[in-house]
Amino acid sequence: MHHALEIVLTRPLTAAELRRAAQDWPLAANHDTSRLMAVAGGKTPELAAHRLRQRLTSRLPIDVITTHYPDPYGHVLLNVAFPPTAYTALERDARHAGQTPERYVHGAIHRALAEHTEQEADRLNRAVRRLLAHTSPAHLIAAVGHALAQLPESARL
Repeated sequence: MHHALEIVLTRPLTAAELRRAAQDWPLAANHDTSRLMAVAGGKTPELAAHRLRQRLTSRLPIDVITTHYPDPYGHVLLNVAFPPTAYTALERDARHAGQTPERYVHGAIHRALAEHTEQEADRLNRAVRRLLAHTSPAHLIAAVGHALAQLPESARL
């Protein structure tokens, strides 16, 4: 089975770096070569990402590898290689929490996303209340509808 994977780099690549890496593995780069796409074989997305990381780590400044498409549950695999000192601290913190390092990171990411979602909802709520102080709900809804209709198709996703 093949899996579409996205490679997020710590910095954009030079043209020469991209050419050398593409000799080892077919890659597609975004406009500024800070993100790459690859297709990797493996029984699972985890094995495919691991294989890709092993093959390209010496050639690329890889930050994170993710699956490009969510699984049936809407989840995206996140493959991160921590420096040894960071991983040691992660193992210690996970052990104190009675979890595996993977489960500990999973929980931390979910908590951070939930906090971000809550902060964004609060920010939007405050902005709407400020707008409603100067207009009617009907005018605000009409303005939002008009603004959304003017967005390019790619921004409506």
